[in-house]
Amino acid sequence: MAHFATIDNSTNKVINVEVVNNAVITDSNGDEQEQLGIDFLEQIHGGGGVTYKQTSYNESIRKNFAQIGGTYDATKDAFIGIKPFNSWVLNNTTCKWEAPSAYPTDGKPYTWDESTTSWKEIPDPGS
Repeated sequence: MAHFATIDNSTNKVINVEVVNNAVITDSNGDEQEQLGIDFLEQIHGGGGVTYKQTSYNESIRKNFAQIGGTYDATKDAFIGIKPFNSWVLNNTTCKWEAPSAYPTDGKPYTWDESTTSWKEIPDPGS
């Protein structure tokens, strides 16, 4: 199955992600064509101020799988998820949000503490 994001043209926000059968996007030569999926969705829903772009769970298309509420950056041809915390910054290569400090590598579980902008160890409930 192929996945397509519906993007609001005025905000570049992803407002929906739909599944389209692979048979719809496969041409007479057996090759998948994104435009066939776009044509199909426009025929069903119309254009109406939106754009359709193919997205992929394995992130092989447009860097990341489209997330409802996330955005599409046409310059980078990439989907960017919702920013999880104000202090996080966008990695322009991967188009993923990253904490301002690296996740600890000591094998313990951590959660992000935005008030201190640092990783906070999650206590072991059995301790």
